[in-house]
Amino acid sequence: MSPVQLQRRFASKLVSVSARFPPKDALFVRSDVPKPPFSPETWNVLQPAPHSALNAFVHRIRLQNVFSSPALVQQACTHSSFLSLFRQQYPNAPLPQTNAQLASIGNSLMGLFATEYLHAAYPYLPTRVLKAAVTAYVGPLTCAAVAQEIGAAPLLRWHRSPPSPTRPAILRTDALASIPRALTALVYQERSVLSARQFVQSYFLSRDVDLRGMIKFNNPKKALLEMVNKFGREMPKSRLLAETGRFSNSPVYVVGIYSGADKLGEGFGSSLKMAEFRAAEDALHRVYLTRTPDHLLQLPSGTFAPGIGDVFRNSEEKEEHTYVAPQLATPEIMYASSGKSTVAPELAPRTLRRSGTDQDKVI
Repeated sequence: MSPVQLQRRFASKLVSVSARFPPKDALFVRSDVPKPPFSPETWNVLQPAPHSALNAFVHRIRLQNVFSSPALVQQACTHSSFLSLFRQQYPNAPLPQTNAQLASIGNSLMGLFATEYLHAAYPYLPTRVLKAAVTAYVGPLTCAAVAQEIGAAPLLRWHRSPPSPTRPAILRTDALASIPRALTALVYQERSVLSARQFVQSYFLSRDVDLRGMIKFNNPKKALLEMVNKFGREMPKSRLLAETGRFSNSPVYVVGIYSGADKLGEGFGSSLKMAEFRAAEDALHRVYLTRTPDHLLQLPSGTFAPGIGDVFRNSEEKEEHTYVAPQLATPEIMYASSGKSTVAPELAPRTLRRSGTDQDKVI
């Protein structure tokens, strides 16, 4: 590029910048009313995003056919904390629309979609683990991370607020998390509940989350015994499958747990107790993390009509889908509950005992 072209390009940038900066608020005006000093950082935060950036964001997330106006996207990216800063600088100007109500509706929709998906995909998942999994899929940190990935951070309008006796401090992560929630509500408002579920499925539920780390047992052998009794299977037995270095300083034992002829789990360790612990934990993971095949997965929200509109305006022309409820899984047994559980007497845990050699031990 020649020096003349560089000079012309630099001059054009100066013209575009001078059209917006310095603003009128930065100019000194003689007045009897005291005026706070001009802050370029505050002025930059108060400026709305250009329509070109909003249109590029909508096309990037492939919702250009859903949002008819850039004002909707601007509203989805404006946190409610922005109003306090806007009132301080422009007390007489009309307040911009925020995503407070949209984020609340979107949060409920995302929790609904994640709960029904995880409950249908993992029917034997314990209740506490299910709640933790829902938070991992559509929680605040995940929503903030998705907002960063789709490029919504430069469009965010918010203001850091200190904590108060009635509410915690508002951080940038909280403000970013409101954008995907507001987008979900807008998709539901402009299209349908099925379109909103597809949006959540694409950006949240399609992610891989390791659920094994969420399932922890204080005594997996006792929990396995209760689970086997619950399903009416034979007493579990741990059997030594392989070993090496028994008389060395680094032995390795491989233990398998069987219920009759069926192998429930397998584990290894530097001692028989450790290998037995891991084998029982592996057997519990195999049951609790049993996943429904994708072609057999049915969701209750799939019964809604696919047409445009909310669920309360289904016309006669819209055909609803049928839903066949799966068989309910046996409720989980709450062991170590000090006798406050509702377990039937015949399913109460039995006294643990050991018999035989290391080759064949009853848990």
